[in-house]
Amino acid sequence: MPPKTSKTPAPDLATLLERAPFTESLRALARRGELRRVRKGTRLITENDIGDTLFLVVQGRLRAYSVGADDREVTYGVYGPGEYVGEMSLDGGPRSADVEAVEPAVVALVTRRTLEAHLAEQPQFAFELLAKVIRRARHATISLRQIALNDVYGRLKGYLDAQAVVLPDGTRGLDPAPSHKEISQVIGCSREMVTRVMKDLERGGYVESGRRHVRLLKGLPAKW
Repeated sequence: MPPKTSKTPAPDLATLLERAPFTESLRALARRGELRRVRKGTRLITENDIGDTLFLVVQGRLRAYSVGADDREVTYGVYGPGEYVGEMSLDGGPRSADVEAVEPAVVALVTRRTLEAHLAEQPQFAFELLAKVIRRARHATISLRQIALNDVYGRLKGYLDAQAVVLPDGTRGLDPAPSHKEISQVIGCSREMVTRVMKDLERGGYVESGRRHVRLLKGLPAKW
């Protein structure tokens, strides 16, 4: 009879917070908040609602998106540990997007009052917060420009080039890679179109893809 083995207990929320890739100022803010586990599919923010809560991602991933009248979705961004969402409503206006957990996650809820107290003690965090808002505004501008000026291939190429990282074998790729549906929601086209273009790139020897991974075998052509 094999010996019994004991499972390593899962880290508690406070331990997860200390391990998260936050800046020291952001970690200090998270410590002031309420730590909470959320299930996959949980909606944390609903577009057009009024709210003043920031959600700091300790573990897992959150997706910010909108749904059109035809039920098509567009994804503005997917945010992992060390990121946060909800800052766009700090002016008292309505929420600008829906936000849901795309996998089981741990978040720190921080109210505007808590943020104000944090800024009073660590005023330099205002620059960190402002820089984040500027980066996201710049990303939104670039995304809109790509959708307006590029065809589907151009948008897909831009996405793959921007998201690819250096893999252990020296090539570049996305691992784990988003699904074709997730990519289509980011670049503004149908899932079927992403699948079609990816198959063309595979046949041309430019990419190798499988379940949750994409490897770029050589530089993608400027046009297709």
